[in-house]
Amino acid sequence: MIAPRHTLADFDFALPPELIAQQPAAERSGSRLLDGRGELAVDRGFRELPSLLAPGDLLVFNDTRVIKARLFGVKASGGAVEALVERVLPGGHEVWAHLRASKSPRVGSTIRFGTPAESFNAEVLGRCGPEGVLYHLRLPEDPFALLARHGHVPLPPYIRHADGADDERRYQTVFARAPGAVAAPTAALHFDQAVLSALSARGVGSASITLHVGAGTFQPVRVENLADHRMHSEWFEVPAATVAAIGRTREAGGRVVAVGTTTLRALESAARGGTLEAGARETDIFITPGFDFRVVDVLLTNFHLPKSTLLMLVSAFTGHERMRALYTHAVRERYRFFSYGDAMLLARAAGA
Repeated sequence: MIAPRHTLADFDFALPPELIAQQPAAERSGSRLLDGRGELAVDRGFRELPSLLAPGDLLVFNDTRVIKARLFGVKASGGAVEALVERVLPGGHEVWAHLRASKSPRVGSTIRFGTPAESFNAEVLGRCGPEGVLYHLRLPEDPFALLARHGHVPLPPYIRHADGADDERRYQTVFARAPGAVAAPTAALHFDQAVLSALSARGVGSASITLHVGAGTFQPVRVENLADHRMHSEWFEVPAATVAAIGRTREAGGRVVAVGTTTLRALESAARGGTLEAGARETDIFITPGFDFRVVDVLLTNFHLPKSTLLMLVSAFTGHERMRALYTHAVRERYRFFSYGDAMLLARAAGA
């Protein structure tokens, strides 16, 4: 549900450019953690997370794996092309991709990706996706194998350095399993084995969903009336084991803690019918203030872009005024923002 009192301007804020993290913390769990659950914000370290949760709580992670989705190539005419594979289609060698070129490639043409030493041809089958913004490409073999050999880590547009070996490791969670994301579930990047072991020793349970994060996660909303925004679609799966774990947690009085907005979107999408249901499907859920949350009690998340759908989600979860106060605090205290930045722990607002 869209709350009519809010417009796009309500989700803007001034962010000093130097607070946009260009590199991750030296250690995964070395980030800061803004504890925003109480009346007063508390500055903590991420390694304190186990002490902030209770035995019987359940952490739900997104186990998607980021693929090396960015490719560089040339058209037959010699013009340069940059591709970002948005989705690998099941059952074949076809993908949907964003293409950046001086002139749009024609249907039936080929693009050569890779290096002079090793390359492959992709055939342009046509336009696809919402409003035809994507290209349908056919590759000569398994897309995952080709991307692993020729692709680059799809770092977000606000990270200015070219991807390197360290990004291959750090722009990926330690429990990444299912390949398909073109952006990392960034709240989970802070977890290392020491924190996971401490959570287990504390009696905090864990479960997982899979949501393949798309490039649309970085796109700002550009319409003043939020009801006019068209949300991008992403594929997700909630396993039956996770539904069962959430049910046991609820029965025992524990809390469901979503690690990241992608996990929250998957869980709340799976419960749109009123009951949390296992299965795989698409979601274009747009969570704004006024949304009726059914599953998630606590949210661990990074700091998000101004005017973004994820900032609107956070506002819906913890309350709009609360969100603005926390972001003001984070800027004042020099927290690091966005994918390689710090984290925040939030409780669901009363009535949300």
